Amino acid sequence: MGGFFGTALKHSCRNDLFYGVDYNSHLGTRRAGMATYDAVDGRFCRSIHSIENTYFRSKFEDELDKFKGNLGIGVISDNDPQPIVINSHLGKFAIVTVAKINNIDQLEKELLESGAHFGELSSGKTNPTELVALLINQGQTFEEGIEKMFSSIEGSCSLLILTEDSIIAARDQLGRTPVIIGKKTDNSGYALSSESTAFPNLDYQIFRDLGPGEVVRVTPEDVETLTPPGEDMQICSFLWVYYGFPTSSYEGTNVEEMRFKSGYEMGKSDESDVECASGIPDSGVGMALGYAAGKQVPYMRCISKYTPTWPRSFTPSEQERRNLVAKMKLVPNEKMLKDRKVLFCDDSIVRGTQLKDNVKDLYDLGAKEVHIRIACPPLIYGCPFIGFTSSKSDMELITRRIINEFEGDPNKNLDKYATTGSEEYNRLVDEIRRTFELTSLKFNPIETLVESIGLPKEKICTHCFDGSSRFHPCKGCHKSNKTEKGS
Repeated sequence: MGGFFGTALKHSCRNDLFYGVDYNSHLGTRRAGMATYDAVDGRFCRSIHSIENTYFRSKFEDELDKFKGNLGIGVISDNDPQPIVINSHLGKFAIVTVAKINNIDQLEKELLESGAHFGELSSGKTNPTELVALLINQGQTFEEGIEKMFSSIEGSCSLLILTEDSIIAARDQLGRTPVIIGKKTDNSGYALSSESTAFPNLDYQIFRDLGPGEVVRVTPEDVETLTPPGEDMQICSFLWVYYGFPTSSYEGTNVEEMRFKSGYEMGKSDESDVECASGIPDSGVGMALGYAAGKQVPYMRCISKYTPTWPRSFTPSEQERRNLVAKMKLVPNEKMLKDRKVLFCDDSIVRGTQLKDNVKDLYDLGAKEVHIRIACPPLIYGCPFIGFTSSKSDMELITRRIINEFEGDPNKNLDKYATTGSEEYNRLVDEIRRTFELTSLKFNPIETLVESIGLPKEKICTHCFDGSSRFHPCKGCHKSNKTEKGS
Protein backbone atom coordinates (compact mmCIF):
# COMPACT_ATOMS: atom_id res chain seq x y z
CA MET A 1 0.00 0.00 0.00
CA GLY A 2 2.50 2.64 1.16
CA GLY A 3 2.48 5.62 3.49
CA PHE A 4 4.05 9.08 3.61
CA PHE A 5 5.02 11.81 6.05
CA GLY A 6 5.96 15.44 5.53
CA THR A 7 6.71 18.33 7.83
CA ALA A 8 7.09 22.10 7.65
CA LEU A 9 8.80 23.59 10.70
CA LYS A 10 10.30 26.85 11.91
CA HIS A 11 13.51 24.93 12.60
CA SER A 12 15.37 21.91 11.19
CA CYS A 13 12.97 19.16 10.14
CA ARG A 14 15.35 16.20 9.75
CA ASN A 15 14.60 14.41 13.03
CA ASP A 16 10.83 14.77 12.78
CA LEU A 17 10.96 13.68 9.14
CA PHE A 18 13.13 10.64 9.88
CA TYR A 19 10.99 9.32 12.72
CA GLY A 20 7.72 10.38 11.12
CA VAL A 21 8.43 8.38 7.99
CA ASP A 22 9.51 5.44 10.12
CA TYR A 23 6.09 5.41 11.81
CA ASN A 24 4.61 4.53 8.41
CA SER A 25 6.89 1.51 7.93
CA HIS A 26 4.13 -1.07 8.45
CA LEU A 27 2.43 0.15 5.26
CA GLY A 28 5.10 -0.85 2.73
CA THR A 29 7.97 -3.21 2.09
CA ARG A 30 10.07 -2.35 -0.95
CA ARG A 31 11.38 1.22 -1.13
CA ALA A 32 11.79 4.19 1.18
CA GLY A 33 12.89 7.72 0.46
CA MET A 34 13.23 11.21 1.92
CA ALA A 35 13.76 14.68 0.49
CA THR A 36 14.35 18.06 2.09
CA TYR A 37 14.80 21.57 0.75
CA ASP A 38 17.58 23.77 2.12
CA ALA A 39 16.75 27.43 1.51
CA VAL A 40 20.30 28.50 2.47
CA ASP A 41 21.97 26.39 -0.22
CA GLY A 42 18.95 26.58 -2.55
CA ARG A 43 18.90 22.86 -3.25
CA PHE A 44 16.97 19.66 -2.69
CA CYS A 45 18.54 16.69 -0.95
CA ARG A 46 17.07 13.29 -1.80
CA SER A 47 17.86 9.70 -0.88
CA ILE A 48 16.12 6.41 -1.78
CA HIS A 49 16.92 2.94 -0.43
CA SER A 50 15.60 -0.61 -0.74
CA ILE A 51 14.05 -1.84 2.51
CA GLU A 52 13.16 -5.35 1.32
CA ASN A 53 15.73 -6.99 3.58
CA THR A 54 16.19 -4.46 6.36
CA TYR A 55 14.57 -1.57 8.21
CA PHE A 56 13.99 2.03 7.23
CA ARG A 57 16.02 3.44 10.14
CA SER A 58 19.10 1.36 9.43
CA LYS A 59 19.20 2.60 5.83
CA PHE A 60 18.91 6.33 6.54
CA GLU A 61 20.37 6.90 10.01
CA ASP A 62 23.99 7.27 8.88
CA GLU A 63 23.16 9.93 6.28
CA LEU A 64 20.76 12.07 8.30
CA ASP A 65 23.17 14.99 8.64
CA LYS A 66 22.97 15.74 4.92
CA PHE A 67 19.22 16.48 5.12
CA LYS A 68 19.19 20.20 5.82
CA GLY A 69 16.33 22.66 5.88
CA ASN A 70 12.96 23.07 7.55
CA LEU A 71 10.78 21.44 4.85
CA GLY A 72 10.80 17.73 4.08
CA ILE A 73 8.77 14.78 2.79
CA GLY A 74 9.32 11.02 2.89
CA VAL A 75 7.62 7.79 1.91
CA ILE A 76 7.47 4.06 2.54
CA SER A 77 6.52 2.49 -0.78
CA ASP A 78 5.27 -0.92 -1.84
CA ASN A 79 6.46 -0.41 -5.40
CA ASP A 80 8.21 2.53 -7.07
CA PRO A 81 11.34 4.38 -5.88
CA GLN A 82 10.37 7.77 -4.46
CA PRO A 83 10.62 10.79 -4.04
CA ILE A 84 10.96 12.00 -7.61
CA VAL A 85 12.60 15.44 -8.05
CA ILE A 86 11.26 17.52 -10.96
CA ASN A 87 12.21 20.81 -12.62
CA SER A 88 9.24 22.21 -14.55
CA HIS A 89 7.35 25.39 -15.43
CA LEU A 90 5.77 25.08 -11.97
CA GLY A 91 9.21 25.29 -10.42
CA LYS A 92 11.46 22.72 -8.81
CA PHE A 93 9.72 20.21 -6.57
CA ALA A 94 9.93 16.74 -5.05
CA ILE A 95 6.90 14.47 -4.94
CA VAL A 96 5.77 11.29 -3.15
CA THR A 97 2.54 9.38 -3.74
CA VAL A 98 0.39 6.64 -2.27
CA ALA A 99 -1.31 5.50 -5.46
CA LYS A 100 -2.70 2.70 -7.55
CA ILE A 101 -3.10 3.67 -11.21
CA ASN A 102 -4.90 1.03 -13.26
CA ASN A 103 -4.74 2.90 -16.58
CA ILE A 104 -1.03 3.70 -16.37
CA ASP A 105 -0.25 2.16 -19.78
CA GLN A 106 -2.87 4.32 -21.51
CA LEU A 107 -1.70 7.47 -19.75
CA GLU A 108 1.94 6.68 -20.53
CA LYS A 109 1.08 6.34 -24.23
CA GLU A 110 -0.85 9.63 -24.26
CA LEU A 111 2.00 11.50 -22.56
CA LEU A 112 4.62 10.08 -24.90
CA GLU A 113 2.51 11.00 -27.93
CA SER A 114 2.23 14.56 -26.59
CA GLY A 115 6.03 14.88 -26.46
CA ALA A 116 6.67 14.09 -22.81
CA HIS A 117 9.44 11.72 -21.76
CA PHE A 118 10.06 9.56 -18.71
CA GLY A 119 13.39 9.61 -16.92
CA GLU A 120 12.61 7.13 -14.12
CA LEU A 121 11.88 3.43 -14.62
CA SER A 122 10.83 0.93 -11.94
CA SER A 123 11.94 -2.57 -12.95
CA GLY A 124 11.76 -1.48 -16.58
CA LYS A 125 8.29 0.02 -16.21
CA THR A 126 7.05 3.57 -15.89
CA ASN A 127 7.37 4.93 -12.37
CA PRO A 128 3.80 5.81 -11.26
CA THR A 129 5.00 8.76 -9.18
CA GLU A 130 6.78 10.27 -12.19
CA LEU A 131 3.65 9.79 -14.28
CA VAL A 132 1.63 11.65 -11.63
CA ALA A 133 4.20 14.46 -11.69
CA LEU A 134 3.98 14.76 -15.49
CA LEU A 135 0.19 14.94 -15.33
CA ILE A 136 0.40 17.67 -12.69
CA ASN A 137 2.85 19.59 -14.86
CA GLN A 138 0.11 19.95 -17.48
CA GLY A 139 -1.63 22.47 -15.22
CA GLN A 140 -0.79 26.16 -14.97
CA THR A 141 -0.81 25.84 -11.17
CA PHE A 142 -0.34 22.93 -8.80
CA GLU A 143 -4.02 22.85 -7.92
CA GLU A 144 -5.01 22.87 -11.60
CA GLY A 145 -2.47 20.14 -12.35
CA ILE A 146 -3.67 17.99 -9.45
CA GLU A 147 -7.25 18.32 -10.68
CA LYS A 148 -6.03 17.25 -14.13
CA MET A 149 -4.33 14.23 -12.58
CA PHE A 150 -7.44 13.29 -10.59
CA SER A 151 -9.60 13.40 -13.71
CA SER A 152 -7.12 11.27 -15.69
CA ILE A 153 -6.32 8.33 -13.44
CA GLU A 154 -8.38 5.26 -12.65
CA GLY A 155 -7.61 4.03 -9.17
CA SER A 156 -6.53 6.41 -6.44
CA CYS A 157 -3.76 8.84 -5.55
CA SER A 158 -2.83 10.86 -2.48
CA LEU A 159 0.38 12.89 -2.57
CA LEU A 160 2.82 15.32 -1.00
CA ILE A 161 4.74 17.89 -3.07
CA LEU A 162 7.78 19.63 -1.59
CA THR A 163 8.38 23.03 -3.18
CA GLU A 164 10.99 25.64 -2.33
CA ASP A 165 8.73 27.36 0.20
CA SER A 166 5.97 24.93 1.25
CA ILE A 167 4.47 21.45 1.13
CA ILE A 168 1.42 20.89 -1.03
CA ALA A 169 -0.73 17.93 -0.01
CA ALA A 170 -3.64 16.35 -1.85
CA ARG A 171 -5.90 13.55 -0.74
CA ASP A 172 -7.37 11.11 -3.24
CA GLN A 173 -10.51 12.56 -4.84
CA LEU A 174 -12.74 10.05 -3.04
CA GLY A 175 -10.59 9.92 0.08
CA ARG A 176 -9.80 6.24 -0.31
CA THR A 177 -6.54 6.71 1.60
CA PRO A 178 -6.17 9.15 4.50
CA VAL A 179 -4.03 12.25 4.89
CA ILE A 180 -3.98 13.66 8.42
CA ILE A 181 -2.57 17.05 9.44
CA GLY A 182 -0.74 17.34 12.74
CA LYS A 183 0.17 20.57 14.52
CA LYS A 184 3.20 21.02 16.79
CA THR A 185 2.17 21.52 20.40
CA ASP A 186 4.58 24.47 20.64
CA ASN A 187 3.14 26.04 17.43
CA SER A 188 6.44 25.57 15.56
CA GLY A 189 4.91 23.91 12.52
CA TYR A 190 2.80 21.19 10.92
CA ALA A 191 3.08 17.64 9.64
CA LEU A 192 1.12 15.54 7.17
CA SER A 193 0.94 11.77 7.50
CA SER A 194 -0.83 8.66 6.26
CA GLU A 195 -0.83 7.49 9.89
CA SER A 196 -1.65 9.72 12.85
CA THR A 197 0.34 7.31 15.03
CA ALA A 198 3.38 9.33 13.88
CA PHE A 199 2.24 12.39 15.84
CA PRO A 200 2.22 11.87 19.65
CA ASN A 201 5.90 11.05 20.26
CA LEU A 202 6.98 13.88 17.96
CA ASP A 203 4.84 16.40 19.88
CA TYR A 204 2.12 16.88 17.30
CA GLN A 205 -1.61 16.87 17.93
CA ILE A 206 -4.12 15.90 15.27
CA PHE A 207 -5.19 19.14 13.61
CA ARG A 208 -7.65 17.63 11.14
CA ASP A 209 -8.08 15.18 8.26
CA LEU A 210 -7.87 16.38 4.69
CA GLY A 211 -11.19 15.91 2.95
CA PRO A 212 -11.68 13.94 -0.28
CA GLY A 213 -9.96 15.70 -3.17
CA GLU A 214 -8.79 18.53 -0.92
CA VAL A 215 -5.53 20.29 -1.76
CA VAL A 216 -3.68 22.35 0.84
CA ARG A 217 -0.46 24.34 1.03
CA VAL A 218 1.36 23.92 4.34
CA THR A 219 4.03 26.23 5.74
CA PRO A 220 5.40 26.44 9.28
CA GLU A 221 2.89 29.21 9.93
CA ASP A 222 -0.42 27.96 8.52
CA VAL A 223 -2.51 25.58 6.43
CA GLU A 224 -4.07 27.13 3.34
CA THR A 225 -6.80 25.34 1.41
CA LEU A 226 -6.18 25.58 -2.34
CA THR A 227 -8.97 23.24 -3.44
CA PRO A 228 -11.83 22.59 -1.01
CA PRO A 229 -12.89 19.04 -0.21
CA GLY A 230 -15.59 17.21 -2.12
CA GLU A 231 -18.70 15.83 -0.50
CA ASP A 232 -18.36 12.24 -1.76
CA MET A 233 -16.07 9.90 0.17
CA GLN A 234 -15.15 6.23 -0.15
CA ILE A 235 -12.52 5.68 2.53
CA CYS A 236 -11.22 2.11 2.62
CA SER A 237 -12.82 0.10 5.42
CA PHE A 238 -9.83 -2.23 5.43
CA LEU A 239 -7.72 0.55 6.93
CA TRP A 240 -9.37 -0.15 10.27
CA VAL A 241 -9.57 -3.91 9.83
CA TYR A 242 -6.01 -4.61 8.73
CA TYR A 243 -3.65 -1.84 7.59
CA GLY A 244 -3.91 0.66 10.39
CA PHE A 245 -1.66 0.85 13.42
CA PRO A 246 -3.72 0.55 16.64
CA THR A 247 -3.02 4.11 17.83
CA SER A 248 -3.95 5.73 14.50
CA SER A 249 -7.27 7.41 13.80
CA TYR A 250 -8.98 8.16 10.47
CA GLU A 251 -11.98 10.46 10.19
CA GLY A 252 -12.08 10.62 13.99
CA THR A 253 -12.33 6.83 14.49
CA ASN A 254 -9.45 5.13 16.29
CA VAL A 255 -8.25 1.81 14.84
CA GLU A 256 -8.04 -0.09 18.13
CA GLU A 257 -11.38 1.28 19.32
CA MET A 258 -13.04 0.13 16.09
CA ARG A 259 -11.50 -3.35 16.35
CA PHE A 260 -12.61 -3.67 19.97
CA LYS A 261 -16.17 -2.63 19.12
CA SER A 262 -16.46 -5.10 16.26
CA GLY A 263 -15.18 -7.92 18.47
CA TYR A 264 -17.45 -6.92 21.35
CA GLU A 265 -20.55 -7.05 19.15
CA MET A 266 -19.59 -10.48 17.82
CA GLY A 267 -18.77 -11.84 21.26
CA LYS A 268 -22.01 -10.52 22.76
CA SER A 269 -24.13 -12.40 20.21
CA ASP A 270 -21.99 -15.53 19.69
CA GLU A 271 -23.51 -18.66 21.26
CA SER A 272 -20.45 -20.87 20.66
CA ASP A 273 -19.08 -22.75 23.66
CA VAL A 274 -15.49 -21.51 24.04
CA GLU A 275 -13.17 -21.21 27.04
CA CYS A 276 -11.02 -18.25 25.98
CA ALA A 277 -10.39 -15.75 23.17
CA SER A 278 -7.04 -15.09 21.55
CA GLY A 279 -5.93 -12.62 18.89
CA ILE A 280 -3.81 -13.47 15.86
CA PRO A 281 -1.07 -10.79 16.14
CA ASP A 282 -1.13 -8.01 15.39
CA SER A 283 -4.39 -6.91 13.77
CA GLY A 284 -6.56 -9.57 15.43
CA VAL A 285 -5.67 -8.61 18.99
CA GLY A 286 -8.00 -5.62 19.38
CA MET A 287 -10.94 -7.63 18.07
CA ALA A 288 -10.14 -10.54 20.39
CA LEU A 289 -10.04 -8.24 23.42
CA GLY A 290 -13.46 -6.94 22.43
CA TYR A 291 -14.78 -10.44 21.81
CA ALA A 292 -13.58 -11.60 25.24
CA ALA A 293 -15.34 -8.66 26.89
CA GLY A 294 -18.56 -9.22 24.95
CA LYS A 295 -18.55 -13.00 25.43
CA GLN A 296 -17.35 -12.71 29.04
CA VAL A 297 -14.53 -15.21 28.62
CA PRO A 298 -10.84 -14.63 29.45
CA TYR A 299 -8.43 -13.23 26.88
CA MET A 300 -5.36 -15.46 26.59
CA ARG A 301 -2.23 -15.10 24.47
CA CYS A 302 -2.31 -18.51 22.80
CA ILE A 303 -0.17 -17.18 19.96
CA SER A 304 2.57 -14.56 20.27
CA LYS A 305 4.47 -12.69 17.60
CA TYR A 306 8.25 -12.99 17.65
CA THR A 307 9.08 -9.32 17.15
CA PRO A 308 12.91 -9.18 17.40
CA THR A 309 13.42 -10.47 13.86
CA TRP A 310 9.92 -10.67 12.34
CA PRO A 311 8.35 -7.30 13.20
CA ARG A 312 7.13 -6.26 9.75
CA SER A 313 3.80 -7.37 8.37
CA PHE A 314 4.48 -7.90 4.68
CA THR A 315 8.09 -8.98 4.13
CA PRO A 316 9.34 -10.57 2.00
CA SER A 317 7.79 -9.64 -1.34
CA GLU A 318 7.94 -13.15 -2.85
CA GLN A 319 4.76 -15.08 -2.00
CA GLU A 320 6.20 -18.50 -1.10
CA ARG A 321 8.71 -16.97 1.31
CA ARG A 322 6.03 -14.64 2.69
CA ASN A 323 3.96 -17.71 3.58
CA LEU A 324 6.95 -19.19 5.41
CA VAL A 325 7.61 -15.93 7.26
CA ALA A 326 3.95 -15.75 8.27
CA LYS A 327 4.42 -19.10 10.00
CA MET A 328 7.84 -18.35 11.48
CA LYS A 329 6.89 -15.10 13.19
CA LEU A 330 3.80 -16.48 14.99
CA VAL A 331 4.68 -18.81 17.85
CA PRO A 332 1.87 -20.87 19.46
CA ASN A 333 1.91 -21.45 23.22
CA GLU A 334 1.22 -25.10 24.04
CA LYS A 335 0.51 -24.36 27.72
CA MET A 336 -2.30 -21.98 26.76
CA LEU A 337 -3.73 -24.31 24.09
CA LYS A 338 -3.71 -27.75 25.65
CA ASP A 339 -7.15 -29.23 26.33
CA ARG A 340 -8.92 -25.92 25.70
CA LYS A 341 -11.70 -24.82 23.38
CA VAL A 342 -9.94 -21.77 21.95
CA LEU A 343 -11.41 -19.02 19.81
CA PHE A 344 -9.07 -16.96 17.61
CA CYS A 345 -9.85 -13.56 16.10
CA ASP A 346 -8.16 -12.43 12.89
CA ASP A 347 -8.56 -9.58 10.42
CA SER A 348 -9.42 -11.54 7.26
CA ILE A 349 -8.91 -14.66 5.17
CA VAL A 350 -7.46 -13.76 1.77
CA ARG A 351 -5.78 -16.72 0.10
CA GLY A 352 -5.78 -19.01 3.12
CA THR A 353 -2.50 -20.52 1.97
CA GLN A 354 -0.92 -20.98 5.39
CA LEU A 355 -4.06 -21.15 7.55
CA LYS A 356 -4.55 -24.92 7.23
CA ASP A 357 -1.02 -25.66 8.47
CA ASN A 358 -1.44 -23.19 11.31
CA VAL A 359 -4.70 -24.79 12.43
CA LYS A 360 -3.11 -28.26 12.27
CA ASP A 361 -0.32 -27.02 14.53
CA LEU A 362 -2.89 -25.78 17.07
CA TYR A 363 -4.54 -29.20 17.20
CA ASP A 364 -1.15 -30.94 17.38
CA LEU A 365 -0.29 -28.82 20.41
CA GLY A 366 -3.38 -30.03 22.23
CA ALA A 367 -6.19 -27.60 21.42
CA LYS A 368 -9.49 -29.40 21.95
CA GLU A 369 -11.41 -27.12 19.56
CA VAL A 370 -10.34 -24.29 17.25
CA HIS A 371 -12.89 -21.58 16.46
CA ILE A 372 -12.11 -18.58 14.27
CA ARG A 373 -13.88 -15.21 14.07
CA ILE A 374 -13.03 -12.77 11.28
CA ALA A 375 -13.29 -8.99 11.69
CA CYS A 376 -14.81 -8.38 8.25
CA PRO A 377 -17.10 -10.18 5.78
CA PRO A 378 -15.63 -12.69 3.29
CA LEU A 379 -13.47 -11.05 0.63
CA ILE A 380 -15.35 -11.62 -2.63
CA TYR A 381 -13.79 -8.97 -4.91
CA GLY A 382 -10.21 -7.84 -5.48
CA CYS A 383 -9.50 -4.17 -4.80
CA PRO A 384 -9.11 -1.97 -7.90
CA PHE A 385 -8.64 1.19 -5.88
CA ILE A 386 -5.61 0.80 -3.61
CA GLY A 387 -2.67 -1.62 -3.35
CA PHE A 388 -4.45 -3.99 -0.98
CA THR A 389 -2.43 -7.14 -1.74
CA SER A 390 0.03 -8.41 -4.33
CA SER A 391 -2.76 -10.49 -5.90
CA LYS A 392 -2.87 -10.29 -9.67
CA SER A 393 -6.26 -12.01 -10.01
CA ASP A 394 -9.48 -12.39 -8.03
CA MET A 395 -8.93 -16.14 -8.39
CA GLU A 396 -6.24 -15.87 -5.72
CA LEU A 397 -9.06 -15.25 -3.23
CA ILE A 398 -10.15 -18.45 -1.54
CA THR A 399 -13.78 -17.38 -1.86
CA ARG A 400 -13.62 -17.13 -5.64
CA ARG A 401 -11.92 -20.51 -5.96
CA ILE A 402 -14.68 -22.10 -3.90
CA ILE A 403 -17.40 -20.28 -5.84
CA ASN A 404 -15.84 -21.60 -9.02
CA GLU A 405 -16.00 -25.13 -7.60
CA PHE A 406 -19.65 -24.66 -6.64
CA GLU A 407 -20.87 -22.88 -9.76
CA GLY A 408 -18.40 -23.79 -12.49
CA ASP A 409 -17.93 -20.02 -12.89
CA PRO A 410 -16.03 -17.81 -10.39
CA ASN A 411 -18.21 -14.81 -11.27
CA LYS A 412 -21.64 -16.39 -10.86
CA ASN A 413 -24.08 -15.27 -8.13
CA LEU A 414 -21.48 -13.09 -6.40
CA ASP A 415 -24.17 -10.84 -4.94
CA LYS A 416 -25.77 -13.85 -3.26
CA TYR A 417 -22.47 -15.12 -1.86
CA ALA A 418 -21.81 -11.62 -0.50
CA THR A 419 -25.17 -11.44 1.30
CA THR A 420 -24.82 -12.45 4.96
CA GLY A 421 -27.21 -15.25 5.85
CA SER A 422 -28.14 -16.27 2.31
CA GLU A 423 -28.06 -19.93 1.37
CA GLU A 424 -25.04 -19.27 -0.84
CA TYR A 425 -23.23 -17.31 1.87
CA ASN A 426 -23.77 -20.02 4.47
CA ARG A 427 -22.56 -22.68 2.05
CA LEU A 428 -19.41 -20.66 1.26
CA VAL A 429 -18.55 -20.06 4.92
CA ASP A 430 -19.10 -23.70 5.81
CA GLU A 431 -16.84 -24.83 2.97
CA ILE A 432 -14.06 -22.50 4.20
CA ARG A 433 -14.58 -23.92 7.70
CA ARG A 434 -14.40 -27.48 6.37
CA THR A 435 -11.31 -26.72 4.29
CA PHE A 436 -9.37 -25.63 7.36
CA GLU A 437 -10.92 -28.22 9.70
CA LEU A 438 -12.22 -25.58 12.08
CA THR A 439 -14.74 -26.27 14.81
CA SER A 440 -16.61 -23.14 13.79
CA LEU A 441 -16.07 -20.08 11.59
CA LYS A 442 -17.93 -16.78 11.52
CA PHE A 443 -17.36 -13.48 9.73
CA ASN A 444 -18.55 -10.09 10.93
CA PRO A 445 -21.35 -8.80 8.68
CA ILE A 446 -21.00 -5.51 6.84
CA GLU A 447 -23.54 -3.93 9.19
CA THR A 448 -21.31 -4.56 12.22
CA LEU A 449 -18.23 -3.40 10.32
CA VAL A 450 -19.89 -0.12 9.32
CA GLU A 451 -21.38 0.45 12.76
CA SER A 452 -17.98 -0.10 14.40
CA ILE A 453 -16.31 2.42 12.08
CA GLY A 454 -19.03 4.93 12.88
CA LEU A 455 -19.33 6.58 9.45
CA PRO A 456 -22.33 6.41 7.11
CA LYS A 457 -22.20 3.39 4.78
CA GLU A 458 -22.08 5.66 1.72
CA LYS A 459 -18.84 7.22 3.03
CA ILE A 460 -17.02 3.87 3.38
CA CYS A 461 -15.67 1.64 0.61
CA THR A 462 -16.74 -1.96 1.18
CA HIS A 463 -16.11 -3.00 -2.43
CA CYS A 464 -14.00 -6.05 -1.57
CA PHE A 465 -16.94 -7.47 0.39
CA ASP A 466 -19.96 -6.50 -1.70
CA GLY A 467 -18.66 -4.93 -4.93
CA SER A 468 -20.49 -1.71 -4.11
CA SER A 469 -17.93 0.94 -5.13
CA ARG A 470 -17.27 1.91 -8.74
CA PHE A 471 -14.91 4.29 -10.51
CA HIS A 472 -16.59 7.66 -10.73
CA PRO A 473 -15.27 11.22 -10.75
CA CYS A 474 -15.97 13.52 -7.86
CA LYS A 475 -17.23 16.44 -9.93
CA GLY A 476 -19.27 19.45 -9.02
CA CYS A 477 -18.86 19.00 -5.29
CA HIS A 478 -16.15 21.54 -4.49
CA LYS A 479 -17.07 24.63 -2.57
CA SER A 480 -15.45 28.03 -2.94
CA ASN A 481 -11.77 28.29 -2.04
CA LYS A 482 -10.91 29.29 1.47
CA THR A 483 -7.92 29.83 3.71
CA GLU A 484 -7.61 28.08 7.05
CA LYS A 485 -5.15 29.74 9.36
CA GLY A 486 -3.34 27.58 11.81
CA SER A 487 -3.47 29.91 14.78
